[in-house]
Amino acid sequence: VQLQASGGGLVQAGGSLKLSCVASGSIYSINEMGWYRQAPGKQRELVASISSGGSTNYVDSVKGRFTISRDNAKNTVSLQMNNLKPEDTAVYFCNARLQTRRFIVYDNYWGQGTLVTVSS
Repeated sequence: VQLQASGGGLVQAGGSLKLSCVASGSIYSINEMGWYRQAPGKQRELVASISSGGSTNYVDSVKGRFTISRDNAKNTVSLQMNNLKPEDTAVYFCNARLQTRRFIVYDNYWGQGTLVTVSS
């Protein structure tokens, strides 16, 4: 199983970026998908998550600015980031909790990370 993230880059404060992540390989079922971020010297934190049914969850600092979405048919998850702030600068990682076969436990898989830099 591989998670391939894309869409990071450099943007000015107030700008927008969209991150995308596709899961591929031997996948039977995907439960929750999400985006985490890790800024220099800080711990990795959950930014947003979305269940297979579409229920979403956001960290307070991005509510109203970021929108997470997924396409279950394509095994993709996206993060639309608007009104970006310098404090959003971090490496962003996509995550998927999935089964590779029926009846086995769900496990967490991670993408490689994509850098988002917001200049002031």
